[in-house]
Order: sequence, then structure tokens, then C-alpha cells
Amino acid sequence: MKSENKIERIIPTADLKWPGDRNVAVTFSVAYEAWSEGKSSGVGPMGNPLPGGVFDNNADSYGRYGANAGIKRLSRILEDTGVSANILTSGVLAAKDPEQVSTLAAAGHEIVGHGFAQDLIPPLLSPADDEESIAKSTRAITNAIGRQPRGWISPRATSGDETRRRLVQHGYRWHFDALDADLPYIQRFPEGDLLAIPLSVEFNDLPHAMRFGRTPQQFVDMFHQALPHLLAAKADVVVVDVMVHAHCYGRPASAWALREIAASCVDRSDIWVATRGKIADHIFNNS
Repeated sequence: MKSENKIERIIPTADLKWPGDRNVAVTFSVAYEAWSEGKSSGVGPMGNPLPGGVFDNNADSYGRYGANAGIKRLSRILEDTGVSANILTSGVLAAKDPEQVSTLAAAGHEIVGHGFAQDLIPPLLSPADDEESIAKSTRAITNAIGRQPRGWISPRATSGDETRRRLVQHGYRWHFDALDADLPYIQRFPEGDLLAIPLSVEFNDLPHAMRFGRTPQQFVDMFHQALPHLLAAKADVVVVDVMVHAHCYGRPASAWALREIAASCVDRSDIWVATRGKIADHIFNNS
């Protein structure tokens, strides 16, 4: 039996509501990602994959766009709409470009640890390499923004068996390597407690565009079609994630979809637009 199945799970409160007695919280996340030298994104715009063992410079160049251009466009959109977002940050980018990460934090965004590089997926790593990815990421982000990051999401949102225990040891308070619930819950380890804030996957640009071939307009339409039903189901208290990747929807032809959704949410009184850190604070303060 995997150790992850033995974790004690604690529901903080049975009658949770978001501030203002609201049942829908919306979070905006931007994946600001990079890969190790000699590795490339597993997703590229070409439909014909190269033979195994051949380095795909096309996919590599596609993945580099986020750090070179996409993050700047998306941060301008967030500033224009007045939305604070979770910035899921590869530690290698915090190490290489601390000024950019510091600027994002100073603008009111929440810098979230996202592994040192996107090819370092925890269950594929040795315990020592998983520890090193967390430690190097935490150190690089702390050096860039002047404080310890509180939140974490692994590459692919996939922890290894002991990743969460290591996160507790490194001072993390919450993570979203979970898809198994609507509401946050506490995971209790010998090292301490960690809040799981499950990730919703319906509004994520990479599978939307790259796997299903849908358009940015469909991305916007899907959100607006779902929201009235979520609001009407008053008994369902939920977190709705709107996630875009700087190397995918950070491009000119699709970044406007983030603007449309963010602008439509920010001034509404019937939803709570919050970062995951704000959600964590609300749970800790009301449990």
C-alpha cells in the first residue's frame, strides 16, 4: 500500500462558506514554467512527433515562449483587470530571472512553488532528487521575493509518495496536488499539517487547446455557461480554477480569453475572486 493512502484526512468545517456567504470562489492561475537544460516541453504545436530519442527543438522553443514573452502579456492583463493571481513558478526561472518574479510578487500576485523544472515530476524522481527540487525551488523563490512561499503545486500536479511530507518540512502550508474533492481538507503527517486545496480542471488552457483543439472563444463560453449553474447550486460550495500557461494562452491570439473572464468576474458581488493563499487563510481562520 502506498504511504499516501495512510494520510489522516481532516475536514476543517462541515458548513463552510466563502466570505459574504457566497458559494463560489474563482481563482486565476498563470503557469510560469521552464524545463531543465536538454529537456523540452512534452507538448508542442506540431501534430507529428519526432522519432524517439530526437530532441524536439520546436517543442523546446514553444515552451520557452512563456518566460520570454507570455508572462509579460498575461501580467499586463491581470494588472488591467485588477485581478491577483497564483503564479505557478518553476524554481529555475526564479533563479535565472529573480527580478521578473519579484515584479510579479510586488504587483500583488501569489508566487507558488512549482518544482525546479517541469520535467522533474516527483513520482519519477528518487527521494533525494525530489527533496532537491523542493529545496532549490524554495530557496530560489525566497531569494527572489524576500519571503518563503506558502503554497505548492508539483509539475503535472502530481506528487510522489513522500512529496507532501517534504513540503511540510520545508515550511509549506498548502498545496493543490489534489483532485479528489470540491473543498479544502487538512492532511496530517508526523511532520505537521498541510492543507490540500483541490484543483478543478475544467478551465485549463493546455488540455482545452492542445488536447481537444478548442478555441479561446470556447474557453470563455464554457466558463460563462457553467457559472450560472454553479451559483444556482447554493448547497455546493466550490473553488473554480481558471488556469492559463504563459507559453500557451500567453500568446496574442489567445491571451484575450483570460482578459474576458477576469474582467467579467472582478466586480461581481456573488462570487469571491481570491488567490489560493486567501482561500487557505479563510480555512485556517474559520476552522
